[in-house]
Amino acid sequence: MYQEGARLPLTGEARLEAYLDAIVGGLGHARRAASARAYCTGLLLPGERKSIEPMAARLDPAHVQAKHQSLHHVVAQAAWDDAALLAAVRAEVLPAIERHGPISYWIVDDTGFPKQGKHSVGVTRQYCGQLGKQDNCQVAVSLSVANDHASLPIAYQLFLPEVWANDQPRRDKAGVPAAIRFETKTAIALGQLRQALAAGVPVGIVLGDPAYGDETDFRVGVSDLGLRYLLGVRPGTSVWAPGTGPLPPAPWSGRGRRPTRLRRDAENQPVTLKALALSLPAQDWHSVTWRAGTNGELSSRFAAVRVRPAHRDTARSEPWPEEWLLIEWPEGDAEPAKYWFSNLSRRTTLKRLVRIAKARWWIERDYQELKQGRAAKRIDGLGQFEGRNWRGFHHHASLCIAAYGFLIAERCLFPPQRPFIRRRIETPALSAGFQPRGAAGAASAA
Repeated sequence: MYQEGARLPLTGEARLEAYLDAIVGGLGHARRAASARAYCTGLLLPGERKSIEPMAARLDPAHVQAKHQSLHHVVAQAAWDDAALLAAVRAEVLPAIERHGPISYWIVDDTGFPKQGKHSVGVTRQYCGQLGKQDNCQVAVSLSVANDHASLPIAYQLFLPEVWANDQPRRDKAGVPAAIRFETKTAIALGQLRQALAAGVPVGIVLGDPAYGDETDFRVGVSDLGLRYLLGVRPGTSVWAPGTGPLPPAPWSGRGRRPTRLRRDAENQPVTLKALALSLPAQDWHSVTWRAGTNGELSSRFAAVRVRPAHRDTARSEPWPEEWLLIEWPEGDAEPAKYWFSNLSRRTTLKRLVRIAKARWWIERDYQELKQGRAAKRIDGLGQFEGRNWRGFHHHASLCIAAYGFLIAERCLFPPQRPFIRRRIETPALSAGFQPRGAAGAASAA
């Protein structure tokens, strides 16, 4: 529908119909496809709550109960393939994004959904980014593709904590597939990268925050896939400063096994990223502008040096490969603010490193528009599914991404000031006094 040079329908409604026809075609049963179309439409309509009952009331005010049942069935019970739907969304939306340039970035991240109670699949006390602290929540790992114009989530999976993965009665009750075992968030993300490569998704530089970049196995795994990365790391991460490195294995005495492991001594030690940043001379720091923001150009002070990570290198026979360390230290701040590792070419300029590092803001915008806020042109429904099972959690997320994909494709066709499709769809009035279940609660029921 959004192929370069294709003749487009004249109206937003017609484009929406064509888009939904394309993405629900693989769902099989005609009634299932119709319900999926209605679900996506309900997500696109204005309204504060995007759980099933309020959407049913907006879609068909005269038959709320029947519409509720059909929407609930398609999202919580019907057996259709999330990956196939997301592939169809990708096939429709990527050509629209690529009108503005090739895919440049693959962004890995996770997001939390606060929950009350303990019955929703995967819910436990863990770090919730939405709250900025440990709390009762679900967490999902995602992969998005982006260029400097737009982005699209293409993979999404619930993180199943060990307390859930090892509890068979709870697994059975929540319908967790037998193939799903405990995996760390970084292991899930690596799996999503492998699947994207196998599916032929246009390759981009892998971006992620320190939860991913600080794990050596994740960075090595990304490199082993033949991918480039620029990943956040924490200030306490240890490296060898430029011009230093671990000592070679001890000389062989001629007896026993030949030594193979790298060494350190009192004078030859790695340093933390923060210590290295504080030691850099003034001439290493440069002001860089990376893009225009809502209040003017965004700029800060950066330095980039070549270093070797030092993580457990005394268990190795060769030092870790040299890579870039990018550091941001805003003018006037007492200490550096952010750090990144990158295996990009040593010829990469500072300006390019900064621009790539800052491209991760796309994932923050995606999550904001998928699950937070009440502004126009947002889906706002990702965290509002009120079911408890594995299938429903992923079906709801896939349909949210499908609806969001349509908005992204629309944005790629028109300047930002043009009205989007949500302003052109008439929303049926709700019945007088209608009050959806759970509307009084601030958090989702668990």
